[in-house]
Amino acid sequence: MDPTLDASTLVLNILLYVLLPLWVVAGGVDWFCHRATNIESTAGLREALVHAIMGVQVGIPILLGLLFEVNVLVLILCILAFIAHEIVAHYDVKYAQDLREISIWEVHAHSYLATLPFFILLLIVVRRWQTFIDFITLNWAGSMGLEWRKESLGLNGNFAVSYMAVMLVFGVMPYLLEIHRCWKWERDNGVSSLPWRNSA
Repeated sequence: MDPTLDASTLVLNILLYVLLPLWVVAGGVDWFCHRATNIESTAGLREALVHAIMGVQVGIPILLGLLFEVNVLVLILCILAFIAHEIVAHYDVKYAQDLREISIWEVHAHSYLATLPFFILLLIVVRRWQTFIDFITLNWAGSMGLEWRKESLGLNGNFAVSYMAVMLVFGVMPYLLEIHRCWKWERDNGVSSLPWRNSA
């Protein structure tokens, strides 16, 4: 490691090469746990859609941080997404706990999936301390628009593209397959886990 790297660059490298990959790995472990407990015939499509919602709630802030300058607007969106993710994550476990086994491996995966966004957000605040001060002091003028990121990311400057490709293959596709598997099982068995489908 280059001993001349400053603290801001070291924090950025931790974000890019430790925390963001860990989020994808934890999501993969979680997916395997869902599959092992036959989510399609237990908690069903309803829980699969909740998982997709949580993925979007974390994925959007990640994409914002990778593609745009972290100003007050982006920071607000990240904070709101984190809060919404925690609320939906609580609902997810509450709904699923009586319908399928939640193994110790899934509990560990959930602990990472719940805390990694918080630590990522904290490190973003560390790197953009003045932006955070502007946020809490309501000094929002000129910081409420989206501006393409000027700082290159990663060793080759193409980290954002590489990470989005990895996230698509290992983060998005498995959960789309989970939704399809649950939808197909419920269709073939004439049942539905969606509350509005059973209200008639």
